[in-house]
Amino acid sequence: MYHTLKSLFFILLFSLLFMACQEPGTTNNAHKSSLLYNQYAYFEEGPKLALVAAEVDLFVLLDDRGKEVFRAVPEPAQYWAASGDSVRKVDFSDLRETGNYTVVLQGSDERHQLAVNADAYRALSKSALKAFYLNRTSIPIAEEYAGPWARPAGHPDTLVYVHASAADDLRPEGTVISSPLGWYDAGDYNKYVVNSGITTYTLLRALEDQRSYYDELEVNIPESGSGLPDLLSELLFNLRWVLSMQDPNDGGVYHKLTTQQFEGFVMPHEATNPRYVVAKSTAAALNYAALSAAAARMLEPWSEQLPGLTDSCRVAAEEAWQWALAHPELYYQQPADIATGAYGDDNLSDEWFWAAAELYLLNGSDAYKEVLMQKYAQPQVPSWNQVETLGFYSLLSRYDELPDELRELGVRRDFLDLAARLALVSEQSPYGVSIQNFVWGSNSQVANEGMIKLFAHALTGRPQYLNSAVSDLDYILGRNATGFCFITGFGTKRIFNIHHRPAAADGIDDPIPGFLAGGPNLATFEDCPDAERSTYPAKSYVDLECSYSTNEIAINWNAPLVYLLGGLDARMTR
Repeated sequence: MYHTLKSLFFILLFSLLFMACQEPGTTNNAHKSSLLYNQYAYFEEGPKLALVAAEVDLFVLLDDRGKEVFRAVPEPAQYWAASGDSVRKVDFSDLRETGNYTVVLQGSDERHQLAVNADAYRALSKSALKAFYLNRTSIPIAEEYAGPWARPAGHPDTLVYVHASAADDLRPEGTVISSPLGWYDAGDYNKYVVNSGITTYTLLRALEDQRSYYDELEVNIPESGSGLPDLLSELLFNLRWVLSMQDPNDGGVYHKLTTQQFEGFVMPHEATNPRYVVAKSTAAALNYAALSAAAARMLEPWSEQLPGLTDSCRVAAEEAWQWALAHPELYYQQPADIATGAYGDDNLSDEWFWAAAELYLLNGSDAYKEVLMQKYAQPQVPSWNQVETLGFYSLLSRYDELPDELRELGVRRDFLDLAARLALVSEQSPYGVSIQNFVWGSNSQVANEGMIKLFAHALTGRPQYLNSAVSDLDYILGRNATGFCFITGFGTKRIFNIHHRPAAADGIDDPIPGFLAGGPNLATFEDCPDAERSTYPAKSYVDLECSYSTNEIAINWNAPLVYLLGGLDARMTR
């Protein structure tokens, strides 16, 4: 995965580039628009915010008969630091009639269409989850489920070699093992335990936090109608792969399953280079232990339909933990003959905390509680290499059962402090969002911040958290400095050229739908050297296949999008 090959750049966010619709193959620098808004739909009963250029003095909405139903003078212009642009907010939350509306801006010939719906996000929620099915390895993606994006099976992974970096006396170099199933990690065709940890847990979290919603949500996958929620069936497809990455001889966990080099831009079944399990690492073992322990606990309601799985997860988690204790600083080092995503991480305090939290909730051992207390730190917005907050989610989901010494750490207080800070920044931001640092995959940071707020809303019932999460989704759907809707297949200013091998090689103009593109950042300008990129982080984005720094997709980016969409749909649909 390309976005793991370079350091993440934490840079202050900036502001606004107004854009209009573009055709396939163009970049984001071709046009300019005076309106930024949610291009898909606003909730009928929810907050509604649009942004207009500084020179726009009046915002008017017309219904489908041409009748004026809303007018407002935009708020005073606010400057979003290094973009050099200013934007004016228009709050039209009082408009609560379902319908399609025309936006008229005084002083501009532009006309835009926006929608207000009672169930604004149902189709989006289904599509974001369905994207995982469309990214499966090992099985054919059938036309009855995938439509034009059907394809033959790729990478059965029933013949995988143990790489020299992973070899030992019991499994020497060249030993053949089987490690099928799972999802392609991102734009490449490899599979990584570390990134699967946060991804699969986030989907488990969505299932537990919105149980009744996902019990009913069907997305047309082969397992639909099996008696299990489709979300559960989908995450099990990857969980079963993760479980296969443990060495049964010692409990250690291979860091990744990969080719030696990234495959070319061909379809999965045409990518046939040898595949290897590479190097055991402490990071992989801890992610594996945390995910397996969480699964053992969170899948208990389905233990009759999934006989033996929770017991297997429990045993696997404890064995991986013991291996990590025996190898506490075995950091992943990329072998000389491997050039795929590294997911290297030399600070594992957060992984120890998350794994200890999950294992403590699973069996209550004081040994895990002691590690929890030793590794406690303030929660942060999650990412693949910062998973502290995943432990907070789990602990807070069982907060009433925690002993006094764990409550006294401040788990609830510190988490809600983080959520409150994010919501406050969102209220004060010119764009109405809390993102402050634009890193590689910045859109997933927006989605993860929205997830934090939804979890805080569940804890407190405070509407500011819910409203701020809605605003995060509006940003993803077009109310951002590039003007793009960042979910493939949706919006009026769509992205077409994601950095994703199947989408690039399938011969279909439209990209595979439901994926969250990485988004703007200044991490690297080397991937598309001839492209015109803004030097401002909030709008440094191009819709080009070569741009893995801005236009790749990734499973750990789609997972918080699934959580955010499902959580909002469950709360706000009547």
